[in-house]
Amino acid sequence: MAEDNKSYGLAWFLAGLGIGALVGILYAPKSGRETREDIATGAREGADYLRARTREAAENVSAIVDRGKEQISAFVDRSKEQMSDYADRGREVVDRGRAQWEEFVERGKNLVSDQSNRVTAAVDAGRQAYKSANTEPETHEF
Repeated sequence: MAEDNKSYGLAWFLAGLGIGALVGILYAPKSGRETREDIATGAREGADYLRARTREAAENVSAIVDRGKEQISAFVDRSKEQMSDYADRGREVVDRGRAQWEEFVERGKNLVSDQSNRVTAAVDAGRQAYKSANTEPETHEF
């Protein structure tokens, strides 16, 4: 809304400027030739002014773009560093987890091996007891 009001205000200002220039020309105390020269001079000065302002605006825009590029580049560099740090931390966590997992697996293997040895020893003891019970002659006392 404010943009529309400003552009209407600018349009009315320019229209008033044109009307004022026309009225000034009609009531000017100078001759036509002098008036035309003044108009031409004013037009040249206006064109020079516009060129200078355009150059300034282009330089300002260029400076702003350069600053933006620098800020984006710095942001990207910081982001890369952070991502690298996160990746390193992730690798460390994975390595620690892998080491713990390998330790748990080794403990499990040892536990299974110990239990297997106990079961084997118990089975062997049971076989031995069975054999010794079956190989002894039965003695019956009457």
